[in-house]
Amino acid sequence: MMTNLFSSFDPSSISSFSLNWMSSMLMLSLPSIFWLIPSRWNLLWMNLISTMHKEFKILIKSSTNKGGTLLFTSLFTFIMMNNFLGLFPYIFTSSSHMVFTLALSLPMWISFMIFGWINNTTHMLAHLVPQSAPSLLLPFLVIIETTSNLIRPGTLAIRLTANMIAGHLLLTLLGNSGASLNTSLLSIMIIIQMLLLILESAVAMIQAYVFSILMTLYSSEVN
Repeated sequence: MMTNLFSSFDPSSISSFSLNWMSSMLMLSLPSIFWLIPSRWNLLWMNLISTMHKEFKILIKSSTNKGGTLLFTSLFTFIMMNNFLGLFPYIFTSSSHMVFTLALSLPMWISFMIFGWINNTTHMLAHLVPQSAPSLLLPFLVIIETTSNLIRPGTLAIRLTANMIAGHLLLTLLGNSGASLNTSLLSIMIIIQMLLLILESAVAMIQAYVFSILMTLYSSEVN
């Protein structure tokens, strides 16, 4: 009996050794058909990676940062695969936990800040003061910009976690009410759940795209 509405997201395992977080590493063992045989899946995957590379290349806007898109393309792939894996039954949704999302956003944000303040100190200081701002508002603008900069990793982590929890929680609530419904209502509920599952598949890709795009924008600000 579920005692808490959010207990379905708690890590649990029937074995003595918890293997919940192993779902985060399943994407590292993709079948060799994805890169050995030029199949349709391979062409689809390469087109997706090529599209993301072009998107990140436009946002970075730095000719000296060659290969920088590889980091954000890998980040997009990693988050998207974990989001999709969470839609399958009996697979732990790691991206619905702050431990997972903060472990992605916080180290990257800290590395960007260290790089920016060491190599582009003047640019980082100028970024705290918007152009054509009144002199009386400059101290308040510096505080506001500093605060908004400090909460960036937290907002990234919360955005990804909240969006993944919301859809899974709705699917869980509908699934738990299925035992008390008659045949006609149960059929309607199954159709609704299928539509929600399609929506969650789109959300899994969109949230990975938003996370990686925002991280790319944060990195471009320090160059």
